[in-house]
Amino acid sequence: DDEALERQLTYWKQQLAGATTALDLPIDYPRPEQHSVSGTQQSIVLPASLTKEIKSLSQRENATLFMTLLAAFQTLLFRYTGQEDLVVGSPVAGRAMLETENLIGAFVNTLVLRGSFAGNPAFRDFLARTRETTLGAFSNQDLPFEKLVEELNPERKINRTPLFQVMFALQNAPRPDISRDALTLTPLKVKSEKSKFDLTLEVEDDSDGLRVSFEYNTELFAAATIARMLLHFQTLLSAIICDPAQRVAELSLLDEPELQRLLVEWNPSQLEPARDCVHRLFEAQAARTPNAIAAEFRGRQLSYDELNRRANQLAHFLRKRGARAEVRVGICAERGLDLLVGVLGILKAGGAYVPLDPAYPRERLAFMIDDACLSFVLTQKSLASENFCGAECIYLDDDWEDIQKESAENPPAETMAADLAYVIYTSGSTGNPKGVMIEHGSLATFAETAAREYSIGAPDRVLQFGSLCFDLSAEEIYPALIRGATVVLRTDDMIDSARDFLRACDELRVTVIDLPTAYWHELTDALGEESLSLPAHLRLVIIGGEKASLDRARAWQNLARPGVRLVNTYGPTETTVVATSHDVLHEKLDVVSIGRPIRNVTAYVLDEFLWPVPIGVPGELYLGGPGVARGYLNQPELTSEKFMPNPFAGAPGARLYKTGDLVRYRAGGNLDFLGRVDSQVKIRGFRVELGEIEQALRSHPAVDDCVVVLREEDHDRRLIAYLVLQGQQPANGELRDFLKAQLPS
Repeated sequence: DDEALERQLTYWKQQLAGATTALDLPIDYPRPEQHSVSGTQQSIVLPASLTKEIKSLSQRENATLFMTLLAAFQTLLFRYTGQEDLVVGSPVAGRAMLETENLIGAFVNTLVLRGSFAGNPAFRDFLARTRETTLGAFSNQDLPFEKLVEELNPERKINRTPLFQVMFALQNAPRPDISRDALTLTPLKVKSEKSKFDLTLEVEDDSDGLRVSFEYNTELFAAATIARMLLHFQTLLSAIICDPAQRVAELSLLDEPELQRLLVEWNPSQLEPARDCVHRLFEAQAARTPNAIAAEFRGRQLSYDELNRRANQLAHFLRKRGARAEVRVGICAERGLDLLVGVLGILKAGGAYVPLDPAYPRERLAFMIDDACLSFVLTQKSLASENFCGAECIYLDDDWEDIQKESAENPPAETMAADLAYVIYTSGSTGNPKGVMIEHGSLATFAETAAREYSIGAPDRVLQFGSLCFDLSAEEIYPALIRGATVVLRTDDMIDSARDFLRACDELRVTVIDLPTAYWHELTDALGEESLSLPAHLRLVIIGGEKASLDRARAWQNLARPGVRLVNTYGPTETTVVATSHDVLHEKLDVVSIGRPIRNVTAYVLDEFLWPVPIGVPGELYLGGPGVARGYLNQPELTSEKFMPNPFAGAPGARLYKTGDLVRYRAGGNLDFLGRVDSQVKIRGFRVELGEIEQALRSHPAVDDCVVVLREEDHDRRLIAYLVLQGQQPANGELRDFLKAQLPS
């Protein structure tokens, strides 16, 4: 009657209030714009012993088999998606009234079963919640599903079913005996080629054991993904049986072979970390090839011997002024040969260099100098007007007459692997940048690994493109200088246009280019639009800094000649430049992977409870190995939050860095970058904390509050600020100029 249906409608409105009606299962293919029903099935039969244990558990917990399997299925979905609130549909016969039992016709209705995993409950407690939810749902099963959708009016999308996209059904009705005399009739399974929903779990209670089947949309999921999901469900059920009091996030989904693959096989064999520092490796190279060209800028060259002797003289000069292990020395210089002499001199003196970009706002430079406690700064006379906050200035040009009086011999080899090599400042969420401390052992290990990975050798001419304030510069400088290659420093006018850049690289006979991904995007566009050609000697292009565009990668495959190797790299500053890499080959691409960990790096994809997630399931990337930074300068709390003991390593003192990056493993072992778990973004290679921009905007007297978001349209990434103003509205451009005075632009 109408009154009963109204009561049921009230129940469902309360039950589903605020429910999340989109389940973001990890899918293999982009969701079609229109809803598709293309599908198929896969199934397994659970062992009889496991089936028996599941039924016994149900009896002990005062639950039906339906309730236990539903709770287990929703746990699987929670572990795959991380969504604490999820809903699943389930069909009911619709014959709750005695009068309908013998009537012919379809009375089937659909129930919406909500599960909450808030607080990470024990499975036993979640099963008790599921029991109450199921009993309530079946007591209110008469309201037609179509009427419920109409009344709730959820957000509709043409490519998703409303309210839920996943179904669960248990077929446990006894089969009638249809055999006659000598004739035996056996039901045949008809394999469905349709899937109304993204995923449907159907369980049949057979005499051999529970038959578990997944019907799935083939335009969303690959067969291998569903096969793994079936095994994960079976492993989960076994874990539940072993300990139903265990919390849902701690129940094992992965069997031993998959764990071995994720934790061991897909991490490279670990080599010995470098036993020497990069400046000593450079000294050894200078002794081997003293007359080879080490560096070149605007037609001026330095041989390995000349660069080594000049860096030695500077090192002795600095040591007399107190430079030694753990002493930080600023370097603020325009791009040129002085820059290389400066960083090598600081390292040889035993100190750690702190790059200060002369283009940075003075307020930011002042903070960095104060935070790093810099007593002196290497700079140039042309920058003498800069305020270095009381730090003594040593001019690499005007003071060279005094510096060159020092010994040109290599300083004593006193620097240890655990000593600080450099501090690079990155964007910080509190409004100020944070200094990442990289040790000598980390830098030398990376330099040797990169030189090997990229096959750097004496014939190479490596373009030095990036600012010293970005650790990209370390990848350009040190692998080249320890292998006898030439570092070619670019000029500012080289990047006026893609045409100018490619022409200059051709004239300079550059063989290796290391580019921010954003600049590579522009270069790829220009190659096609302006019919440009790559430099004749170019053999290797390395990109990194942000997610590479699939469209640009496909275009590159068509535009670049086969002999040019393209390597897509990924790595936070906190793990010494590069952690994973992937050769973008001339093959069909559906994503630009960030690849696998390079040697001496370990990678783990974990959930929020630090458990490894299954292949294909998104999780946060944690990185280990000798490249992990010491931590953040003067920020012990943030260091302990982001750097943690490695629970998967046998070596004492091994640590992991919590990247904040969301990734997933593909079946072949490559990693896909999916995004961030926080508000950090990458814009044109710059690592940007949105909170730092918001903090700067709030310091303007006209701004009461603000929110900064990333917008991406047609591959164009922009930051948009939404403001709550107080008083008079600022003039056009005033806020932009205000930010430029505080933040890098």
